[in-house]
Amino acid sequence: MDFSGTFTDLPLPLVVSALAFVLIFGIAVFFIEFIRKTDRHHFTDAGAVAVFEDPNSLKRVACTSINDPAEKYISLIIPAFNEEHRLPGAFTEAITYLQQRAAADKSFTYEVVIVDDGSTDGTHKIAFDFVRKYNIDVVRVILLGKNQGKGEAIRIGMLYSRGELLLMLDADGATKITDLEKLELQIGITRKELQAPAATPAISDVPIVVFGSRAHLEKQALATRKWYRNFLMKGFHLVVLLTAGPGIRDTQCGFKMFTRAAARKLFTNVRLKRWCFDVELVYLCKRLGITMVEVSVNWSEIPGSKVRLTSILHMLFELVLIRLGYGLGLWKIYTL
Repeated sequence: MDFSGTFTDLPLPLVVSALAFVLIFGIAVFFIEFIRKTDRHHFTDAGAVAVFEDPNSLKRVACTSINDPAEKYISLIIPAFNEEHRLPGAFTEAITYLQQRAAADKSFTYEVVIVDDGSTDGTHKIAFDFVRKYNIDVVRVILLGKNQGKGEAIRIGMLYSRGELLLMLDADGATKITDLEKLELQIGITRKELQAPAATPAISDVPIVVFGSRAHLEKQALATRKWYRNFLMKGFHLVVLLTAGPGIRDTQCGFKMFTRAAARKLFTNVRLKRWCFDVELVYLCKRLGITMVEVSVNWSEIPGSKVRLTSILHMLFELVLIRLGYGLGLWKIYTL
């Protein structure tokens, strides 16, 4: 039987429909396989063997896992990708503040964990200079080798930090370090609200996240930004609302504080490695029953932002991954 010409003889609407189905099916298969692959590489064992290198003694120091008891009062986690120019200023401000608080209160112990996210400039050299100056008990550096994304850098830093409280902050110093007191105070208030009068668990054992927020600066930002940036950000916020639901107005501020219990639950689950891991944190907080509070912080625009138009597109892609990954049950939520 001669089948030549059979395909071309089909009605055009039928051909278009068939091609559209194949395309949609192919995209769906790609997304599902991509999500499955992400879950297969999910890091569930925070106690895996890992070490810090001490540039002073040239010895390796074992990492403390997030599953271990806290050894410090607070840990600062700073992700850094090609930040040789902005990191020194932010670090100096942070370490000066921490030293002043420790001098006034002997129970205030701290560490700074710098996670070099595959930098190609001198970021790691600057970071190790800080270790040499302040010693490895105060400053620790984690090298990721290749660039994996801000979300992954923070996740790794959280998993190997020693604090009762864990603060993530950007390497550009856009938020004043003294504002950590606002977040710290809010955790104390929320802890009291959540616990019965007779119950006094350690602050590290109560799962709370405080989100630093720039929402109070929105009107000023709208007035100074380009119209298309405002359009993109409004659209992004709408998609975030549809993905994670209401509750946090500013998910993307890089200044957030976690109790150790909250960090343990969240960062052994989070999958996204780049821009929208913050949104995933909100989603996971709701699923895991972790209390979230939003607190206004001082913030200023610092030159050198790495957000581009392509970053917005990647954000939207990651938001789709959140809906599909958890919505289809491809990403399991682990409880510890």
